[in-house]
Amino acid sequence: MAEKKNILTYEGLKALEDELQDLKLNRRKEVAAKIKEAREQGDLSENAEYDAAKDEQRSMEARIEELEKIIKNAEVIDESAYDKDTVSIGSTVKFYDEEFDEAFSVTFASCNKKAMENRKIVVNIRNVVTRLPELRFEEPLNWIIEEGQQWGVIGPNGAGKTLIADVMQRKFALKEGEVAFGYEENVSNIVKSIAFKDIYSLADCRNSYYQQRWHSTETDEVPTIEDILKEDAGSEDYHKVLSLFGIEELLPKKLIFLSSGELRKFLIVRTLLKHPRVLILDNPFIGLDAPSRGVLVEMLQQITKLKCVQVVLLLSNPDDIPEMITHVLPVKQRKCLPVYSREEFLKQTDLIVDLFPFEGKEDSVRSGAFSLPVGEQKEPSAHLVTFRMEHVSIKYGNRTILKDLDWEVRNGEKWALFGPNGAGKSTLLSLIYADNPQSYANTLYLFDRKRGSGESIWDIKKRIGYVSPEMHLFYMENVPVLNIVSSGFFDSIGLFRKCTERQQQVALAWMRVFGIEELKDRSFLTLSSGEQRLALLARAFVKDPDLIILDEPLHGLDVSNKKKVAAIIEQFCSRPGKTLIYVTHYPHELPACVDKRFELVKHA
Repeated sequence: MAEKKNILTYEGLKALEDELQDLKLNRRKEVAAKIKEAREQGDLSENAEYDAAKDEQRSMEARIEELEKIIKNAEVIDESAYDKDTVSIGSTVKFYDEEFDEAFSVTFASCNKKAMENRKIVVNIRNVVTRLPELRFEEPLNWIIEEGQQWGVIGPNGAGKTLIADVMQRKFALKEGEVAFGYEENVSNIVKSIAFKDIYSLADCRNSYYQQRWHSTETDEVPTIEDILKEDAGSEDYHKVLSLFGIEELLPKKLIFLSSGELRKFLIVRTLLKHPRVLILDNPFIGLDAPSRGVLVEMLQQITKLKCVQVVLLLSNPDDIPEMITHVLPVKQRKCLPVYSREEFLKQTDLIVDLFPFEGKEDSVRSGAFSLPVGEQKEPSAHLVTFRMEHVSIKYGNRTILKDLDWEVRNGEKWALFGPNGAGKSTLLSLIYADNPQSYANTLYLFDRKRGSGESIWDIKKRIGYVSPEMHLFYMENVPVLNIVSSGFFDSIGLFRKCTERQQQVALAWMRVFGIEELKDRSFLTLSSGEQRLALLARAFVKDPDLIILDEPLHGLDVSNKKKVAAIIEQFCSRPGKTLIYVTHYPHELPACVDKRFELVKHA
């Protein structure tokens, strides 16, 4: 298809050429200097000057590409060849205002019908092709968000939902197209994104914060919610937003003691106080119990009452689309499908089945369509008690997390662990997995051995496979996915030891089981949240552990992958000597092998 010609006068073309030259020769140097100066300030994660400079650089490069394309396809009209008495495209007409004794000129150009409409365009993604091939859609990406629209972007894991959000935030260099906004502000101010694959780190928590939850003596310097929000306390709508979302009661709480539901509420409120035009929530319901889920849905409904805020939800389950959503963008295999209203989309049963084909998946796994890569020579563990805790109590200051807790899990048993957000499930698991130092002050037995009798942390971890929503916190380096999975052999965060050829083959085999083998060379941070979850699940199984601890393993997965993972767990746990602790808020997600339950209560 021939490129559309841009009709320009000689004067107009000269102006564009001058602008392009200035951008290339002068502005590039100025922005590069700003970036260099900002880098020298240190920590880039909290460096507003660096973010602003990078945004300016992205906008500038987008403008350079736009100008080059316009000039390349320019068709210059010869003004002398036209009737001066006729006004046409490119004509400049001089006017004189007698009342104000003022002369001015108007140049007539073609206009777009959309631009003439009254609806305000907030985001306009036009014909975008990213520079890196691995980050491209099958076709150039086009998407318009207008004022008053609330969007749900829905599709299976790896379909491209997160990629769309990243493109909107101009995180990637573009080969073609542009991302334009209806407001003259930095992208970082217009679009805010919250991803709940790592809710603690996104609340400005570092690893030290994560560890401080297990170290009661190290919480004095941890900020309260009021401390974090104080910079916005003087804003006009501060109290209005706090009241609208009922967050006043959380103000005196320390950040690390918030439940998942409370933390989510805080993150949204903090973000809204920055007055974004677009708020992106990636898998917002991960890890929430039913009451907290209801609170979040109500919160999303309240957001729609705020002016000039468009919500974009990235979802992997049609059942998660709340009623406040007005438009749905289905995505499959990095291709955008036709847009629907929420009501229209939910009626498209054939489309939903096409997006999430799950029929027969579970049966194929159970029937032995593939075999799990277990250790051929490994004998089932002969220990009697996998773990036992006697009168365990955990307190942080005046706050009681666990109180006088007794629990014994024997070899081969399959348990479900329940409890509302904030009941102490993560704390309990940290005792078992040897992360919590308070385990030494309590009576615990692991694999028939009393804790503190000379075993090392690594002696304990090598027999346990573990995955949790918070595990994403530790994987912030862009390393190949195969390295992430292989690190499970050594219970390390990164892969600092070389795997044997056999270990590498086993890691690849587990990736094949979870359907992510083709991602082995991809950088972990470029994966979608669902793909990352599958990689961390493969990591938990890779060493064929005696005890497998799965904390909300299905959250963030689409329907197909939920069926697949549940069947994999079932098959793995059918082998002798395998003990399972499965944490969930939703009993219907439990594998059929689970026949025991342990429930925690939340202490005041």
